[in-house]
Amino acid sequence: MSGRGGGGGGRGRGRDSGRGQLSPSSTRGGGGGRGRDSRRGRGSSGPPPSSHPPPPSQVAPTQPTPSVPATSTALAYQPSSSSGAESLSREVSQKLTLEPQASTTAPPIPPSSSKAIRFPPRPGLGTVGRKCRVRANHFLVNVADNDLHHYDVSITPEITSKRVNRIIMEQLITSYKESHLGHRCPAYDGRKSLYTAGALPFDSKEFVVQLIDEDRGHSSSSSARKERKFKVAIKLASKPDLHYLQEFLRRRHYECPQETIQVLDVVLRAKPSENYTVVGRSFFSPQLGRKGELGNGIEYWMGYYQSLRPIQMGLSLNIDVSARSFYEPILVTDFVVKHLRHANLSKPLSDQDRIKVKKALKGVKVELSHMEYAKTCKIVSISREPISQLTFTLDDKRTNVSVVQYFRDKYNIVVKYASLPALQCGSEAKPVYLPMELCRIVGGQRYTKKLNEQQVRVLLKATCQRPHDREENIHRMVRINNFQGDERVNEFGIQVQNEPALVDARVLPPPKLKYHDSGRERSVNPGLGAWNMINKKMVNGGKVDFWTCVNFSLQYANMSEDFCKELVKMCNSKGMVFCQTASIRIRSSRPDRIDQALSDVYKESTGLKRPLQLLIIILPDQIGSYGKIKRICETELGIVSQCCRPEPAAKFSIQYFENLALKINVKVGGRNTVLDDAIQRRIPLVSDYPTIIFGADVTHPQPGEDSTSSIAAVVASMDWPEVTKYRGVVSAQPHREEIIQDLYKTVQDPQKGVVHSGMIRELLVAFFKSTGQKPYRIIFYRDGVSEGQFSQVLLYEMDAIRKACASLQEGYMPRVTFVVVQKRHHTRLFPTDRSQTDRSGNIQAGTVVDTSICHPTEFDFYLNSHAGIQGTSKPSHYHVLYDENNFTADILQVLTNNLCYTYARCTRSVSIVPPAYYAHLAAFRARDYVGDETSDSGSTGGGQVRPLPSIKDNVKDVMFFC
Repeated sequence: MSGRGGGGGGRGRGRDSGRGQLSPSSTRGGGGGRGRDSRRGRGSSGPPPSSHPPPPSQVAPTQPTPSVPATSTALAYQPSSSSGAESLSREVSQKLTLEPQASTTAPPIPPSSSKAIRFPPRPGLGTVGRKCRVRANHFLVNVADNDLHHYDVSITPEITSKRVNRIIMEQLITSYKESHLGHRCPAYDGRKSLYTAGALPFDSKEFVVQLIDEDRGHSSSSSARKERKFKVAIKLASKPDLHYLQEFLRRRHYECPQETIQVLDVVLRAKPSENYTVVGRSFFSPQLGRKGELGNGIEYWMGYYQSLRPIQMGLSLNIDVSARSFYEPILVTDFVVKHLRHANLSKPLSDQDRIKVKKALKGVKVELSHMEYAKTCKIVSISREPISQLTFTLDDKRTNVSVVQYFRDKYNIVVKYASLPALQCGSEAKPVYLPMELCRIVGGQRYTKKLNEQQVRVLLKATCQRPHDREENIHRMVRINNFQGDERVNEFGIQVQNEPALVDARVLPPPKLKYHDSGRERSVNPGLGAWNMINKKMVNGGKVDFWTCVNFSLQYANMSEDFCKELVKMCNSKGMVFCQTASIRIRSSRPDRIDQALSDVYKESTGLKRPLQLLIIILPDQIGSYGKIKRICETELGIVSQCCRPEPAAKFSIQYFENLALKINVKVGGRNTVLDDAIQRRIPLVSDYPTIIFGADVTHPQPGEDSTSSIAAVVASMDWPEVTKYRGVVSAQPHREEIIQDLYKTVQDPQKGVVHSGMIRELLVAFFKSTGQKPYRIIFYRDGVSEGQFSQVLLYEMDAIRKACASLQEGYMPRVTFVVVQKRHHTRLFPTDRSQTDRSGNIQAGTVVDTSICHPTEFDFYLNSHAGIQGTSKPSHYHVLYDENNFTADILQVLTNNLCYTYARCTRSVSIVPPAYYAHLAAFRARDYVGDETSDSGSTGGGQVRPLPSIKDNVKDVMFFC
């Protein structure tokens, strides 16, 4: 595959003379600790950097990259010694921790909390862009100076349920508030901590609480009533100091006093935790909004998210509306009908249906309707056999009786659906079998399994709210909370403002995008985050000589020829060089013969010495085959494919063909568009010296899959200075492990000795092969990391980056900027001026906030880089954890926003920076390769990581994940 010249011309051929020579990045830095720029307040330990001057912070538009004389190590990457890697490991740890560590040969152990880590301070506020004001769903919190006390709580016998723990403590406070608690109104976190405003009359005391068993509490029979006794020990643990929090908020104290914030957060959450169903940091209840059916026995409840956090303005309560899926409180037989979508319960379930029901109901609590008193139990499984075939031994250990007979004799109940399996409670060793028709699902239980496409559509439709409506609903939640009327909140001296924060913001200008010079429009300045391909041609059109099409759709079996003709026509009209006729016969195939059809196409094309550069696939009418097709093509046959769903394909829409052309072009090695500033070498801290931009993400299995591997993906730009083409690598790792394990690794080979490998190393080598340069600078966008994991992820992954670089050449240490990208947060920004919105009523694309609601001292910002389509736009949150390149706020914000306009799959700016987006796509593609790892038991057994099948090299060379 080749790319046409043309519009990419700013790159030129002059660079070829530099191939095989070291760039300035190749020789800088020794093994010791390199200090940061003095304005960051960082010292330098170890040898000074190399004699090459550091790159300028601003780039002159016309200066080319300087070249330097070649050295003996120009082309070959040389592995470093193990001691060099160890010194780098220490260097990373020393630069990231407050206290210098003692010299040691062992790699550093990541700290267990963020306390040992100091992230870069904010380098100043940004100034670029048109100033405006927005409202944020942050409500300022004032706290009176109070005498806070933290008490340890120990409940015996130990209870794992937070809800039951709260009931016990409510009973204790009701019984002893006046007599023993000094009239205090404590706040309890549901686990081990109790907080008060002022001291209790004791330092340590034990109480006895009597609780009527829920399952028997409604019975009139005294024999059925059962009281449970609990011993509750309360002991003084600490005295959180509000003074330190005030000092931190005034930026006089670096360490954020998390314990004090935790106290206040528990106080504000105490009342809603008693009244509503708690899910993480959110609360749900039918009282908080309408509920509705999602289908398959699942419904949604409305609620809200609430979190207390320190910001530049002080303390803020972040409140946002939310929705979650719950089980409908219906008979299990009704659930089976809804879940399987068939009404005939008189026939036995197939094995496939039985496993579906088992996975859906495992762990669900049900109420038993046949008992004299209310009784609940948890489903641990369902039987393999119909209930009519089940027997068990009575307590006399002699009599064997069928379950059906037992219910007839004991309760005078005739089991109606005897062909259904039984619900199994109790344990595997001593199972208790229950007829489905006698069990009702207890209300308020969250459904944690993956929603199907139809359910997702219903949920999105029900919860999608325009900005004005969402803002009003947030206000409604604040009114429902009525913090001013909460006795406990008032006792702690906490005041929550009723109005949201008004925040200074800026709208960054969109970048100029370059297209091919042969088009009528050679460039475009996008307006409001969107543009189109009318009168434009791709800046580098890919070339496709050998291709064909396989149609697996039965409903649209006859459209293949016409569909391909129109698609090829569109690709050529947009600047690609796409052969008009297929290299081998276009064909249709049955959806149950996917393996054979793909194998036949591969054998025929290779036999004719016309290896396919592209295979167009029209998918089967029924969903579920996409992953299998991609696995076969990309890991077994080495074919780049473009899959098309039959229904939208059959409409022959111009827009649809245009979008397909954008995807196909990057899959065959082309570029759709490039930032004009990249071609003109005007991107600060990118264009001056060879720079590689990474994106990384880890995707985890759905809840309920208890040992399926997590999948890490890393992508990196391969085409400096354009930074548009990305190469991706993927790797499986332990279940729900967030730190990427395979960034760098070594293997002891009997013949070769120590073999260096890993994702970073592979991508650095590919960058060198693609550009003839080694990166002087690394910009690493890391997606999917929560605040609590910042320290561990940074220490481990920065260490891996350092070691990967050192393994290529002794002393090779490109400057690194490590930025976490967060999409899973609850900050929303609303326009204050209706005339300054996009078409959806949202804030405009390019809106950036680095004031007021951001971190008090660290380098972070919110960027709404995309135009809204429906609902309320969510800005992405960028937090800089490490920065050796000394980015200013403006340079990093503008770079990040401009990159969002280079996403290959559409002519819109996207909501997260493309390298992070591509890593996300690559990780999900890799999950297609392994499919459903779970067995009937829902476990892979032992939790071992199953390696991913290897992606063929020719597929890796292009953006196959698009």
